[in-house]
Amino acid sequence: MTSIYDDPTAFAEESIDGFVAANRNYVGRLDGGVIRSAAMSPGQVAVVIGGGSGHYPAFAGLVGVGLAAASACGNMFASPSAGQIYRVAKAADMGGGVLFTYGNYAGDVMHFDQAAVRLRNEGIDVRTVRVTDDIASAPRDQRYKRRGVAGDLPVFKIAGAAAESGEDIDEVERLARKANDRTRSLGVAFGGCTLPGAAQPFFSVPPGRMSVGLGIHGEPGISESDMPTASELAALLVGRLLDERPDDSESTVVPILNGLGTVKYDELFVLYGKVETLLTAAGLRVLEPECGELVTSLDMPGLSLTLFWPDEELAGYWSAPADTPAYRKGILDRHVQRDITRLREAASATAEPGSPAATRLGALAVSVFETVSAVVAAHEDDWGVLDSVAGDGDHGIGMRRGADAAAAAARAAAGTGVSNVLTTAGEAWSEKAGGTSGALWGTALIQMGRVVGNNDAYTAADAAVAARAFCSAVIELGSAEVGDKTMVDAVVPFADVFGDELDRGSPVRRALIAAAAAAKHAAEATAALRPKLGRARPLAEKSLGHPDPGAVSFAVIAEGLAEMLSAEEIPAPETVLTATASESER
Repeated sequence: MTSIYDDPTAFAEESIDGFVAANRNYVGRLDGGVIRSAAMSPGQVAVVIGGGSGHYPAFAGLVGVGLAAASACGNMFASPSAGQIYRVAKAADMGGGVLFTYGNYAGDVMHFDQAAVRLRNEGIDVRTVRVTDDIASAPRDQRYKRRGVAGDLPVFKIAGAAAESGEDIDEVERLARKANDRTRSLGVAFGGCTLPGAAQPFFSVPPGRMSVGLGIHGEPGISESDMPTASELAALLVGRLLDERPDDSESTVVPILNGLGTVKYDELFVLYGKVETLLTAAGLRVLEPECGELVTSLDMPGLSLTLFWPDEELAGYWSAPADTPAYRKGILDRHVQRDITRLREAASATAEPGSPAATRLGALAVSVFETVSAVVAAHEDDWGVLDSVAGDGDHGIGMRRGADAAAAAARAAAGTGVSNVLTTAGEAWSEKAGGTSGALWGTALIQMGRVVGNNDAYTAADAAVAARAFCSAVIELGSAEVGDKTMVDAVVPFADVFGDELDRGSPVRRALIAAAAAAKHAAEATAALRPKLGRARPLAEKSLGHPDPGAVSFAVIAEGLAEMLSAEEIPAPETVLTATASESER
């Protein structure tokens, strides 16, 4: 049970603040995470890690010389938002590019990818290596689907050491992938963990039993067995992991025995001794092992064993010095500290002053977000019920949080250009909504802002470009296509019809009405589809006969915007576009 807190909802933020206060020689606070205090070399690759809070010393505790340049820190067991990741990476970038590396969880993938899109648009070279070491979470021939657990450490360490030695981003990425390919983990639990303020743990294990194959977010294992002795547990873990030994592995192995929260060091030492005996008996040479708490899950009574199989190249980076709050190796000279305040300010985006044309469109965009917020509020409950058929029922509330945040951000940006209004609203939607829909809407709005830009004049063709940019962003980030039963099924026909109508010379209002009708028809048609992606995929049969919530919500919003822009009191979009064009001619 997690007992020490004031407000459970503020636990993660207050924990990070306290961590920084206790480790100021190592890290500084950023909006969204932490950054190393020690100076970095110009052109050095910035290894940026991250994930949900509650796993200390992962992830913030591994920020420092020879390891990570920065860490994005989400809420308890929740991915950091794309905005948090973006701000942390922007502050960490030294001109040599950014390597994102993190555990392979859907929320992390979505939000890190969203941040990467935005950073690349600003000319920053971003690479990604997802850690996939958990052998229990997918078959060997589908390793790319596996979760990342305590195998994060060797991947982070290899990447960080390579970056510290001055390798370029191609080489840092190659070495991190190589380390991931040679890392395997398996965990067990004797009980569940409890979030701050919660009365019960995520799951329970019957007395005298053990859960095998758990994750680090409170997920129960994939099977149960009788509680073993220390020798039997060592044999189980080592045996399963040796069965997964990489084909190109050599005779050297790094064992990492990790406590998940309440298993004490004395117990870990008992188990580690038996693990090493088994590895030695198998003819293996043990190199610089680790035994302790390295990736926890709050108060979970459990542990994991990782086997990392370095060749000579990787062994050198594994042995290289590192100095972080929670992980230290070798001897390093005293570090030169840098100005974290300056880094924080440099990473903060400053809105470019909008041209008269962009500012006029920006005012219209504020009204659009007000309408979106009202439409979402009116349908929140219905979308929640629809999502509960084959999902977790949170689509309505997630959309409400995102739309309300976007509207508030747009109001705060009133008086600036349309690009800034769209970008600011997109960031707010992503950060407050969470989940897949939050990432998709946030990214799509930010991409619209990028392509619309801060121009001296706009035409109807710019509206078509913006719609297609929204569509492309949703497709790219969601890795979906028409027929997968996702939001894409409604977005694609909307963008196609809208663009076609404008190409034929239709007024923007008429084009929007036609496009909204196409989106509504396509969304209704998803009821006949089986989902191929997302949370509904495992419950495909239950989903049949019900339309996709993401497609429905997009179509309803499109319809609401068409009605808004058709109202007599709202200036026709053509009027705004004509005014902006005439202003540019003066």
